[in-house]
Amino acid sequence: MRILLVEDNADIVRTLTELLRSEGYSVEATPSQDGAISLGTRVEKPFDLVLLDVTLEQGNGFAVCGALKEARPHLPVIFLTASDDEFNTVAGLSMGADDYIAKPFRPRELLARIRTVLRRSQPTQHLLHLGSVIVDPTRARATKDGRELDLSAVEYRLLLLFASKAGGIVTRDMMREALWEDSGAYVEENTLSVYIRRLRDKIEDDPANPQLIRTVRGMGYRAAE
Repeated sequence: MRILLVEDNADIVRTLTELLRSEGYSVEATPSQDGAISLGTRVEKPFDLVLLDVTLEQGNGFAVCGALKEARPHLPVIFLTASDDEFNTVAGLSMGADDYIAKPFRPRELLARIRTVLRRSQPTQHLLHLGSVIVDPTRARATKDGRELDLSAVEYRLLLLFASKAGGIVTRDMMREALWEDSGAYVEENTLSVYIRRLRDKIEDDPANPQLIRTVRGMGYRAAE
């Protein structure tokens, strides 16, 4: 995944570049409005997401966002704003930004926001499978043995996460990230356990002996293939 960082503070650029590259992202930075528009609209090696500071020494983030969204309407943009700048936050979201994060921000929170926005922006065209459960992301619908499952928004979001990780491990941090957008707040350990129990009650043949979502002690859960 390629990220364009538009920021004129050299210290922030250095810190964010190191953080993002350590997570496997490819990062290119520019401090100016013109540079951001030029890089963000290029055809070769397009970016998957833009981290965009609202205030720039040359130009401003709103102009950049407008130009990028006009050229690439589905390009995800996350605004970096001052912690008390409500006006800029609202203005940025109203003109098409996908999310915002206030400075100073916690690294884990920023990474969670990036993953959430990227996940939301990627079109899903295929059905996902978790054992005998079939998830249709385009219709936000899940079935088991041909019967539609009656799931809450939280349960569906968790099921979508497990189905997308079929055969792999789902950590509790991954679950929190998946629920971040839905709840808007940190999800406690006990709450996560309750959500898992409720989901198992609806998708497992025998919730007391789960096969689709198995507990892996010290790691989280393993999703069935």
